[in-house]
Amino acid sequence: MKLFLSFILSTFWLLKATKASPAVNVKTYDTPSTNRSQIMSRQTTSSKLVFCHFMIGVVSDRTSSADFDADMQRAKSLGIDAFALNIGTDSYTDTQLGYAYESAANNDMSVFISFDFNWWNAASDAAAVGAKIAQYAGLSAQLHIDVDGASYVFASSFAGDGLDIATVRSTASADGFPDIYFAPNFHPGVGDLSVIDGALNWLAWENDGDNKAPQGGVVVTVTEGDQEYESALSSTQGYIAPASAWFSTHFGPEVSYSKNWVFPSDLLWYMRWLEILEMQPPFVEIVTWNDYGESHYIGPLSSPHTDDGSSKWVNDMPHNGWLDLAKPFISAYKAGASSPASYITSDEIIYWYRITPKDLDCDSTDTTMVTANNDTGNYFEGRPNGYDTMADDVFVVPLLTAAGTITVNTGATEYTFDAPTGASAFSVPFEVGSQSFALSRNGVEVMSGTSLKVIQDTCPCGIYNFNAYVGTVPEGTRDVLSADGLASLTTGLKVACDPTPSLPVTPPTTTAATATSTATAAATSPPV
Repeated sequence: MKLFLSFILSTFWLLKATKASPAVNVKTYDTPSTNRSQIMSRQTTSSKLVFCHFMIGVVSDRTSSADFDADMQRAKSLGIDAFALNIGTDSYTDTQLGYAYESAANNDMSVFISFDFNWWNAASDAAAVGAKIAQYAGLSAQLHIDVDGASYVFASSFAGDGLDIATVRSTASADGFPDIYFAPNFHPGVGDLSVIDGALNWLAWENDGDNKAPQGGVVVTVTEGDQEYESALSSTQGYIAPASAWFSTHFGPEVSYSKNWVFPSDLLWYMRWLEILEMQPPFVEIVTWNDYGESHYIGPLSSPHTDDGSSKWVNDMPHNGWLDLAKPFISAYKAGASSPASYITSDEIIYWYRITPKDLDCDSTDTTMVTANNDTGNYFEGRPNGYDTMADDVFVVPLLTAAGTITVNTGATEYTFDAPTGASAFSVPFEVGSQSFALSRNGVEVMSGTSLKVIQDTCPCGIYNFNAYVGTVPEGTRDVLSADGLASLTTGLKVACDPTPSLPVTPPTTTAATATSTATAAATSPPV
């Protein structure tokens, strides 16, 4: 997904409409429309909602609602309230929306439409947007929120500044749904925020203010983005705060949407949840469940999807551990708690790392060493733009029911970290070789494991791969891409690479430690 578009600004007028009752059996969530500080002090569990962005564009080959069931069930088990269903204007969109809404209803989940304005046209598609909202608004899985006693159909977008909101509302109203809570991804200073009900901030990564990694001393933090939106929104408008774990994309000329950059991610997932607990926004949107192309998927590799070419850096790179990390934080957020400690019910070590050093030279075999379509300004040759903002570290988040000592053996260097009860974080410089982790208490090992993925000094499939491998101790269920998710792996490659999952069934041999050191808590991330 491209992060910014060029927009044509227009004037908006808010259409007033009569109130409508929610559809029968529709779940309605309370969201007061009073001052934000008052909302923060009196919100209930049901009034704070967690969404997760779900790309309909990569699931065109699903054949029934059952194909969505595992996604719905997994998301619900984590505390996610609704999927934001990102849609374009493809021929299969309505078919897949129908399956998604049916599956959500069958699994007691909610969903809503998020219009992707890479494909919808803000200047001309307002009526079509309103009609599409109305088309699905009456289904039982549609997310409704309650504002001062009235039920509103929830809808959102990616981009869309300049959309004629009055026409969206009047069209939906003419189709029987006059009350729409529209919270699009409008941008302060670009779109007219006064005519919408809330706004989604998409930019969940530190950046340079121009859709790239920080550079030239310019760093715009995610918190600064929060502050910009909250300043631009009135006290009666809802802010959807973004949360994302990673960003890396590496499409070359083998596709028409060439792009090649990263945002600094490292310990972002942990850090962002700390910020969410402090900020307590009315809504949180996780970016994303299944955008494999930009590597910020937290959903399983096995979730059925087509291959947009991203399997080159996604194969053998599960992210399920990030789901486990989010669960106690989501519970704490909904309870208004400042720490997830009370919601950690079993010991777990979550770890992640890139699988090659960032200075590894893959120029002779990488797919991006030639010119390609760069209409967006997002294509760079060779290493992804911003690569130097990433650390060659193993990142570790222990979730513990009681304090213990974490041991990390990377390559042949062993680090120890005294982890408190609850959640904490640290990182250590990685070395090529196997990566092992252990928890002990009072000198007795409680659990241990070695990652299935080694850090290597060769180019995987010949390319620069800046995606993250995420693992856990105890090890989770094996998760691999299916055939449809591997279909384009070899396209454009300059070296032979089998389009099959290749993680071993058993871990590699642990490398005996030849050096030891002590790790310290990650900067600015005290134990919580």
